[in-house]
Amino acid sequence: MNDSNGYAVFFFPQALEALGEAIKPYLQDSPAGPHVLCNEIDTAGALVEMTLLGNTPDGKRLALELMVPSGMVRMIVSTHSDELFGFGPHAFEKSAPVLPPVGPTAQPADAPPEAVPAAAPAAAAADAAAAGDATKKPQG
Repeated sequence: MNDSNGYAVFFFPQALEALGEAIKPYLQDSPAGPHVLCNEIDTAGALVEMTLLGNTPDGKRLALELMVPSGMVRMIVSTHSDELFGFGPHAFEKSAPVLPPVGPTAQPADAPPEAVPAAAPAAAAADAAAAGDATKKPQG
């Protein structure tokens, strides 16, 4: 799986047996098992469509489409080398974000939040008085 530009498609052992000699030219061996390396894949239908890019013996570019029933596919692994794409382990170059302190140096839980500005005392008193007037019943 040294290709860094596509997908590795693994098959069930019974599928490899059923496909027989027809699949062997496209298989590559690895410690994870035999697989087909492809550049594009379409899993939308009953068949898994794999596009393999290569060269003919005389050097011409060739795009080959290999289609197998989706029930034969055991697993598909992305072999993209993008940092944040794929199913394999990622090598992150960015440092971890700085988190707020926790423990004895952190702010207490009852500290005022920084996201909401504090209301002016006069405005808060006026709002409370208006709310109190609205709840009083007229006497008469």
